[in-house]
Amino acid sequence: MSLDLLIPFGILIVLVVYLIYSRSRFENDIVSLYDKKFDEWKDATLITNNNEEKKVCKELVGLVFKEEYNITIELLDDSVSSPLQRGKFSIKDK
Repeated sequence: MSLDLLIPFGILIVLVVYLIYSRSRFENDIVSLYDKKFDEWKDATLITNNNEEKKVCKELVGLVFKEEYNITIELLDDSVSSPLQRGKFSIKDK
């Protein structure tokens, strides 16, 4: 009689141990996969960040005002006065 219940409980314990082991192995595989992908992502972002640092940013160097028929440019940075005097600038319409 005790043997009748011992076999199903033995099978149940073996099944539970197997499921716990397979789940922990699966979790370790997933964690290692995501760690690998994260390292690849970090390397990729370092490469793109280096490319972005080379881009030239816009900088506010002056203000343009219209007074009746006259246009006045007030410079905040005197380093651009030479290109303005030579006429090296472009106009963008929005």
